[in-house]
Amino acid sequence: MRVLVVGDHFIPSACYVEALAEVSGRETGPGIGPVREVDWSGTKAEQHTAQQEMELRGPGAVPLPGEIVEALGDTEVLVVHFAPVSAELLRSAPKLRAVCVARTGLENVDVAAATGRGVAVVPVHGRNASAVAELALGLMLAEARDIARADASVKAGGWRKDFGGPGDEVGGSTVGMVGMGHVGRELADRLRGFDVRVLVHDPYVPDAVLERHGAERATDLDTVFRESDAVHVFARLTPETERFIGRRQFALMKPTAYFFNTARSRLVDTDALYEVLVAGRIAGAGLDVHDEEPLPATSPWRTLDNVTLTTHYGGDTVTTNVRSARLVAEVIAELAATGRCPGAVNARELEGM
Repeated sequence: MRVLVVGDHFIPSACYVEALAEVSGRETGPGIGPVREVDWSGTKAEQHTAQQEMELRGPGAVPLPGEIVEALGDTEVLVVHFAPVSAELLRSAPKLRAVCVARTGLENVDVAAATGRGVAVVPVHGRNASAVAELALGLMLAEARDIARADASVKAGGWRKDFGGPGDEVGGSTVGMVGMGHVGRELADRLRGFDVRVLVHDPYVPDAVLERHGAERATDLDTVFRESDAVHVFARLTPETERFIGRRQFALMKPTAYFFNTARSRLVDTDALYEVLVAGRIAGAGLDVHDEEPLPATSPWRTLDNVTLTTHYGGDTVTTNVRSARLVAEVIAELAATGRCPGAVNARELEGM
């Protein structure tokens, strides 16, 4: 089976090649190969910008990557991470059977066009959950204990001890989660040692999962914001959840509470969040995702003293890269052995073709 892997500045092509070689080597069924490699052109910053553009407008909103089109040929399985897979690119791959995407989001793939051509589109789930959960925990500790602010003070020649916040400990608090998918479950497990109450609003997670991870179900979204000392957003971005957290929810929060977003910026009315932070109506926030990335030099967010900001790198770890490639390799191995992609988002549509 002919495979083309597309490397980028986040997951190098070598990660996929090594994972495919290992998986292929232990398979007793049909082999995987030959495996070809191509790198998506552009700097890391340019690729990140393209990814943001595709989240808003789809894969056709960025230039067609000629280097990938030229490498397609008789490819049967295309592996990408952030690289665009538009309808135009799909037309250049007449023998393509599957597009494997090394992430959960599929904004960079024209799924409808792929379905129309009989091509399976397969994401991988949970690949960076532990990395994002660790950053979420780190942001919570940084805000509760003013770690980043103290560090900035010392490095600027000061010795700051008064930060204006509640200065309380995470241990024994109530931690709220909006959505409890892979990341939320990883964070809940890491919080067990802090002896916290984990309060979750997620209408799709079963009671058994909540119980397994030591969490309790909130009766509604308002309850999470009203009762929590820290609120984490882990929801998926859909038309229904875009900007669904705003002034109403922030007005319910305790003045000593913190808000954290390591998921998607567009889940939140960021103007409303900025207003409550400037007014000091909540204690602070930790944000890894932003409406504009990178933040402009003149961004007012850079002036806030009660926010810890990171550069949308929650899932960007070596462990995530290796795990992503391994999950992709397992998908390809199953396709090679059985001819099926049960994890394809368009599996049902393809069955009827």
